[in-house]
Amino acid sequence: MQEFLNPITILNNLELREDMAAVDLGAGSGGWVIPLAKRLKYGKVYAVDILEEPLSALKGRANIERLANILTVRANVESESGIRELNEKSADLILMTNLLFQLEKKERVFNEAKRILKSGGNVLIVDWKAGSPLGPRTGIVSIEEVKKLAKKSGFKFEKEFPAGTYHYALVFSNS
Repeated sequence: MQEFLNPITILNNLELREDMAAVDLGAGSGGWVIPLAKRLKYGKVYAVDILEEPLSALKGRANIERLANILTVRANVESESGIRELNEKSADLILMTNLLFQLEKKERVFNEAKRILKSGGNVLIVDWKAGSPLGPRTGIVSIEEVKKLAKKSGFKFEKEFPAGTYHYALVFSNS
């Protein structure tokens, strides 16, 4: 049976505390932010995206769902100057979901994640599998390449787990 990406199922593979601070880089309209915000009842979820329109849609969804713990940040995740709205060592968890295949400057995103992630924090990367009949035709980043990029930025590989038929999921720690 083919299964498409399910954020709730994937988030169940993480050790989440209700008071965590999480950052979704490339959040779009909040497909991951909404379920994460529901799990982090006493925490905060920062939704970062370069486009205003999806962030505006996310704000509307958050209001409808009565989720006050979502903060939207309009920023370029590949920016050399970083995401100014996010402080150093301020996040417990960083998500990069369906993001890497879209980026030209992948190293900058990993370096920015390193800057904002607390010691002991985790990065969840979910992206398209090579050869998938769905998804992008170009720019797909292999698991091996992700591991190299993460290691170069100082992250430690923790685990890999299934993320549906067309995606992979990797967890790295900042230790």
